[in-house]
Amino acid sequence: MQHYLGLMSGTSLDGLDIALIRQDGQKTTLLATHYVPMPDSLRAQLLGLCASGPDELARAAEAENSWVALAASGIDTLLSAQGLKPDAIRAIGSHGQTVRHEPVRGFTIQIGNPALLVELTGIPVVSDFRRRDLAAGGQGAPLVPAFHEALFDDGQQRRAVLNIGGFSNLSLITPGQPVHGFDCGPGNVLLDAWINRQQGERYDRNGAWAASGQVSEALLERLLSDHYFQTQGPKSTGRELFNLPWLESHLNALPPIAPADIQRTLLELTARSIIDALQGAQQGTADLLVCGGGAHNSTLMNRLQALLPECQVSSTAAFGIAPDWIEAMAFAWLAHCCLEGIPANRPSVTGARGLRVLGAIYPA
Repeated sequence: MQHYLGLMSGTSLDGLDIALIRQDGQKTTLLATHYVPMPDSLRAQLLGLCASGPDELARAAEAENSWVALAASGIDTLLSAQGLKPDAIRAIGSHGQTVRHEPVRGFTIQIGNPALLVELTGIPVVSDFRRRDLAAGGQGAPLVPAFHEALFDDGQQRRAVLNIGGFSNLSLITPGQPVHGFDCGPGNVLLDAWINRQQGERYDRNGAWAASGQVSEALLERLLSDHYFQTQGPKSTGRELFNLPWLESHLNALPPIAPADIQRTLLELTARSIIDALQGAQQGTADLLVCGGGAHNSTLMNRLQALLPECQVSSTAAFGIAPDWIEAMAFAWLAHCCLEGIPANRPSVTGARGLRVLGAIYPA
């Protein structure tokens, strides 16, 4: 039995999720968790790196050092609460913070200075999980389907695991077949950006503001016409495509729409793009298991169930794991796979030329 830490900071930029797992052979058990909110100043720095700007290299270096200091502090808090010393942990699996993801152009960039993280924690770090898959011709994302399969494949029925963070991605599990998966499109990213602009809030709690509006069919039709939604996987996406300027380009072509109606339409975009993708890729899905922050948005969850009445839509909590920690657990598991020499990408998901061991190792 070995203990690992997983460190995940997603595209929503709300904070850092830290998960402590025990890996016993092929069995993964979540032991403890800790959440570190993202300071406003660091969030602004990281958001600023998602688009071109002056002095990017120096700004990225400063931001990643601040990110690592925040992560190291959170790890120390979690270990202290559990009465564990650093030498009790075999490795930290650190995803880092994605600031660019452009696989068509041949690169994906996650910052997170793993060398500094080793120095601050005294624990080996495995990082840089995405670029090996990209080098092998894959998308570099999503990487969690293999872990979803390990957790949730019961060998009997077709399931889908849906992660709704800043973006949404599906893992499609059919017994006896390779797991499939891809990014569906925006998850919370546009919902968060729009409510932040209109009301100064980080996110729309329970989708309450969206629920107060009405869907603009004209806007929804324009949004869903984007080429991304017409393509099949392997595919992945990010802020480079789906952002406020993208939304504004569609709004400018239409008569004025009430802000609450725009929020409601963005929620419908998230729900429709997910269900359209699922129905197009895997018929006969019995369970849709939802993780990520979107699992707490009751308005969105209700829409997913309404659009897919023949399927049981539920949070992963119904299967014993709280939805907030799946991705952090996944990167702890990916660190285990790297150290054991276990290939962890899935060519059926990313389109890579073959199985690859993912990650770069920074010894303590």
